[in-house]
Formats: sequence, C-alpha cells, structure tokens
Amino acid sequence: ITVLQIVKESQQQHGLRHGDFQRYRGYCSRRLRRLRKTLNFKMGNRHKFTGKKVTEEILSDNRYLLLILMDAERAWSYAMQLKQEANTEPRKRFHLLSRLRKAVKHAEELERLCESNRVDAKTKLEAQAYMAYLTGMLRFEHQEWKAAMEAFNKCKTIYEKLANAFTEEQAVLYNQRVEEISPNIRYCAYNIGDQSAMNELMQMRLRSGGTEGLLAEKLEALITQTRAKQAATMSEVEWRGRTVPVKIDKVRIFLLGLADNEAAIAQAENEETKERLFESLLSECRDAIQAVREDLKPDQKQREHSLENDSGKVSNIQYLHSYLTYIKLSTAIKRNESMAKSLQKALLQQQRSEEDGKRTPRPQDLIRLYDIILQNLVELTQLPGLEEDKNFQKEIGLKTLVYKAYRCFFIAQSYVLVKKWSEALVLYERVLKYAREVQSGAGAFTNSLKELPDVQDLITQVNAEKYSLQAAAILDANDTHETESSSQVKDGKPLSERFETFCLDPSLVSKQVSLVHFPPGFQPIPCKPLFFDLALNHVAFPPLEDKVEQKAKSGLTGYIKGIFGFRS
Repeated sequence: ITVLQIVKESQQQHGLRHGDFQRYRGYCSRRLRRLRKTLNFKMGNRHKFTGKKVTEEILSDNRYLLLILMDAERAWSYAMQLKQEANTEPRKRFHLLSRLRKAVKHAEELERLCESNRVDAKTKLEAQAYMAYLTGMLRFEHQEWKAAMEAFNKCKTIYEKLANAFTEEQAVLYNQRVEEISPNIRYCAYNIGDQSAMNELMQMRLRSGGTEGLLAEKLEALITQTRAKQAATMSEVEWRGRTVPVKIDKVRIFLLGLADNEAAIAQAENEETKERLFESLLSECRDAIQAVREDLKPDQKQREHSLENDSGKVSNIQYLHSYLTYIKLSTAIKRNESMAKSLQKALLQQQRSEEDGKRTPRPQDLIRLYDIILQNLVELTQLPGLEEDKNFQKEIGLKTLVYKAYRCFFIAQSYVLVKKWSEALVLYERVLKYAREVQSGAGAFTNSLKELPDVQDLITQVNAEKYSLQAAAILDANDTHETESSSQVKDGKPLSERFETFCLDPSLVSKQVSLVHFPPGFQPIPCKPLFFDLALNHVAFPPLEDKVEQKAKSGLTGYIKGIFGFRS
C-alpha cells in the first residue's frame, strides 16, 4: 500500500483541509468499522470483547495493513484535537501525550508487519518514515529536542529518497511532507543551540508565501514559540526619545518579531505574498493593542492623576498604546501604498494593451486608497503623547502633502478620461503647488521622506501630462467643430423647416419620417377691435329743467298722504 498517499487523501477529504481533527477522527472510526466488517475481523460481539491481532500469516489482503494504519491515524487525530483544546484547558495535555503514545505503538506494529516478505520495498520504506514521523511528534511534545530532531531527520531522508526514485507526479506528496517537517527540524535545532534556526524559520514562512493551511499554521506557531523564549529578556522599548517598560508578554513577542516581519515583507517576491504578510502583521499588531487596552482600563484613574501631576505627560502604558497604534497605522499606510503602486503598474499596462473580459483598474481605485492613507495620517496626528511633538507633527504634515499631491493627480486623471479639460488642468496646478511645498519644507526630514514616492518624478510627470492635456483639448475642440459642420446633427426639426440645410437623415426613408408638424401648432391672429366712445366727454346736452318737477310737497300732511297713497 502507499501509506502517505492514503493518509493525505483521507485527511484532505475529511476535515483536515480546514483543520477539523474531530471530523477526521470520526471518519477513521467509521472506516475501521467498515474494514473489520468486510474482512470479518470483528473484536467479539455486542456482549463480549475478543481481542484479535493482525499477524504476518493473515497478510494475504493489504486491507489488514489499513486496519493498523487507521488505528494510528485515529489516535493521532485525537491527539491533535486535544492539542487545540489544550490552549484553554491545560489538563488535556496529559491525554494528548497518551494518544500520541498510542499512535506510535500502532505505527511500530505497522512497521513490524511490513518487514514481511509479502510486502514490497516501497511500502516498507513508507512504514518506516511514518513511524519516524509519529515518533518525532511524540518527542517534540515531550520537548526532547535531540531525539525529535533525529526522528524527523530520518523521516526526511526516507521521503527524499522516495521522491528521487519515482516520477515527478508521485514525488509531489513526498516533497510536501518534507516541507511540513522542515520547520520542526529547525525549531529543534534552535532549542538545542543553533541560533541561525530562527532566521531559517522566517525564510521558510517567506517561501511559503504566507499561504493558509497546516504548514503556515505550524510555522506561525513555531515562530511564536521561539519569540516567546526571546521575549523573556526584553523589558523596555525606546521610541522618540522616551523609554517605556514592556510588561505584557504578547506585546514583547510582537515587538521582537516586528523587524523580522518588515524584512520578510521587503523580500516578498510578488504582491500576493506581500499582501498576506501585511495582513498577518496587522493582525498581530491588533492583538497586541487589545492586550494593552485591557491593561489600560484599570489604569484610567492613575493615568488621569499622571496627566495632572506631569503637566500633560501621558503614562507609560498610554504611551506604549500610542506606539503600537503608530505601528498599526504606519503598516496600513505602507500596505495601501504598495497596493497603489501595483495599481499604477496595471494602469500603465492597460494604456499599452487593452484586455477584454477583465475588470481593468481605474484612477478612482487609486483615489480611494489615497483617501484611506490621508485618514490614517490624520489619526497619527491625534495620538496621545505626541500633540506637543513639533517635529513629529511637521513630518506628518509633509507626508500628508505628498499623498495629497498624488491624490490630486489621480483625480485629474479621472477628469481627463471624461474630457473635462479645464478641471483637470486646475488640479494639475494644485499637484505642482503641493509638490513645491514638500520640496521647500523637506530640509530636515529628508531621511523620513525617503520611503515615500518621489515628488520630483511627480512634477516631471505632471508637466508632461499638462502638455498632453492641452493638445488633447485643442484636438477635441477641432473634432467637435468638424463633426458638427459636416454631419449637421439632427435637431428634431421637420423637413419642411430645413430645406436649405443638408443633413444625412436616415429617418427620411423610414416609416417614421418627419416632414411637417402634425397636427399643426397654434398661430397668433389679430383679434376683433374694441371701440371706446371718447367724444362723450365733450358733448353738451340740452337743458331739461322745465320738464322736471320743481317743488316737492313736504310737511306732515304730505307725509301722511304719501303713506296712504293719496299723493298726487
């Protein structure tokens, strides 16, 4: 049988792709039950246990070897499950060691059975390598570094020999197992006294590309354990002229690995690896900040008292929190700047060769990244303990101008794409203004600005873009005028109103031809005249006094007669 291939396929298909050891253990138990039932090799019945052992005499079927292999895998997977649980429940470590010993016992039995003449040489070698691997794991958990390294080296040697003896397709599995156990070997060497082993562990993590999986988790765990031992000697850290004691172990481990992580990012071969390493560093930094924040809460009253007595000088724990926040924000800025550089390269390649079917990067993507960078810089200026640091504030101010210049440049580029020439030209002038401010104020901060993009290159690029923009604007104006004069774009008028203007109108030969306005629109007409008698004011009418009664009857008699109708 091919031991390693069976083990790897079973692990990948039943939980270990996601680190689920409990699911894999259940699979091993079910497979053991199926094998015993198929081979009629049951351990008694429901009421009575009858132990049976696999011997060389019954090795007519290779499934008997699978029985022993699945027993070993079940014990190993249970041990790995307990190892995960032992982080919160230390007592489970004793059970872990017991299950590993059981796995080694089954592996020894497998190796003994494979010494039979009925088993081929390849299976014998694989059984020996499997036995050496589990023995190394047991010695590793017992912290017997020398014995563990010897077992792992034996396993590595066998798998390397097997990889060289077979085709490349078959050698892939063997090489993967060699890569898995190499970090364990280096960690054992470090504990024995090899100081160069830590650097080799970092190089292994870099070669793995920061990928996810069991190997990456194992590398991270080993590197963390190594730093934990070194952290015992670290007691303080100095930043911007102030020394702060570091009492939290998680913070010590993070600060010790900071330089190594930054070096690994600088040596990363591709953007994907660099992005994963950035995310790993930011995750560790957030964990360290959270640990400091938990210690900061009970220290609140003491910090307020410190602020009153020391005239604004923050406490040590608060200053350490500011330092870690500075590292987090600076790392986020570097990550976004790295992403911006890769997007700029993609934009240049897009201008040279257009690719169909893929989402091409746009200047708006870069604008968003620079917005995030500027927000991070604003947060840096507000860190407690650095408000009065004039050099720090001026340095952040210069960095802000640099990124504002690049942000304006890509906003101008986005306006160029939609042919808004005047807005783009104004923004280019703003870019030059920011760049000149940076050059004039960068005297004492040249070293701190070395890591930032060069503003001189930006000035050269902006000057070239300005001339290109002016030329494009002139050509666009000429093209618009020629297009309008030659084609006379249709403005919706019917044919009856544009007889004297030539226009290529395909609608004239269609069913919806526009010849006249129908129904016709209303037109103004003169209304009926109005006559005003203006002469009436100048006419003198004849007198009529002789025809009007002169004297009206009055008095009581007339009143009474008027009431009863006797008025004449």
